[in-house]
Amino acid sequence: LFSVVMSIVLYASARLRYSIPSPYLASPGSSGIWVYDFFMGHELNPRLGKLDLKQFCELRPGLIGWAVINASCALKEYRETGHVSNSMWLVNIFQLIYVVDALWFERAILTTMDITTDGFGFMLVFGDLAWVPFTYSLQARYLVAFKAGKDLPLPVVIWIVFVKAVGMAIFRGANGQKNKFRTNPNDPAVKHLKTLPTERGTQLLISGWWGIARHVNYFGDWVMAWSWCLPCGFDHIIPYFYAIYFAGLLIHREMRDEHACKIKYGKDWDKYCKKVPYHIVPFIY
Repeated sequence: LFSVVMSIVLYASARLRYSIPSPYLASPGSSGIWVYDFFMGHELNPRLGKLDLKQFCELRPGLIGWAVINASCALKEYRETGHVSNSMWLVNIFQLIYVVDALWFERAILTTMDITTDGFGFMLVFGDLAWVPFTYSLQARYLVAFKAGKDLPLPVVIWIVFVKAVGMAIFRGANGQKNKFRTNPNDPAVKHLKTLPTERGTQLLISGWWGIARHVNYFGDWVMAWSWCLPCGFDHIIPYFYAIYFAGLLIHREMRDEHACKIKYGKDWDKYCKKVPYHIVPFIY
């Protein structure tokens, strides 16, 4: 309800203060179709004084709320059984690492599509404030409801930790490399990487993590998603909703990225795609 009210206020405020075209309006949310613009977000970076509402809501309330709900589920399991299962520990620790990582590297979101391109409308408002904390905590809620106090065998725990480590290495390695290259191409950590010069005067990475796939960070993110679901076992598909939904989300986002980059770089993007042929998953897609 709060997300709906906030989205209405943001849309009405933007319509009253700005007219198309305006540098303060988001291109995707300036179609002239009010329902679509309301959903996508009409204003690019609405502010409350000096507070950038989109940047604040992108990480802080939803991610912290998600971690709090997870911790509450672990506490409920302890109160009911006198024991916190290793599966609950895995879910809490893995997802807390993800939350802390996002908050620690918060500056990196400034180069993401959510910040640079999308407006702050119902899609992001609801996603940040409601969808993230109450959907992403599904595994912890499932465990406390159906598997409270039940531990996983040690070999299974080791395997799940391995999956998490692989996903985290890809995700953080790719994002860190991209961020360093964008902020300082002469940094020793990225200076050696091969690039493709563009007519815009910029360069596209064609080696390192970004020579493996054009959105290899999405692949790492998806691998981590599986490590969050696996502690729940295979008794029901519900805990795997996140991994399934997230695959669709990442493919949709990748398609939007590809479309935007095609417009931005033109023929140079076609050259880049030939050098880096895979979208997300190396050798598969």
